[in-house]
Amino acid sequence: QVQLVESGGGLVQAGGSLRLSCEASGSIVSINAMGWYRQAPGKQRDLVAGITSGGNTNYADAVKGRFTISRDNAKNSVSLLMNSLNPEDTSVYCCFADVILSDPWGYHDARRAWGQGSQVTVSS
Repeated sequence: QVQLVESGGGLVQAGGSLRLSCEASGSIVSINAMGWYRQAPGKQRDLVAGITSGGNTNYADAVKGRFTISRDNAKNSVSLLMNSLNPEDTSVYCCFADVILSDPWGYHDARRAWGQGSQVTVSS
């Protein structure tokens, strides 16, 4: 099994910054992509940023130049530094990890695991 635990988030004024972190634990053999999605009430879930195990990154156009994603492969963790936040960034942010798990019989299972979600609220 795998568990993703998020930290960070909260309330910030427009123009401010926040950092989200997410750490994976469990019977993990390896992790491919990690990243963050967000979903505001009444809107679809959108990819915010992703990062491969090799460090290649991709960002949604709405956050390019303001958000920075990073990961620590040794800690199975991913972080999202969000700068110049605006009210349109208000959303629930959820991390994901594309993991390879090992079961007690040594078989490997690939799946996408999700964090519990973190509320980010930006006031104007």
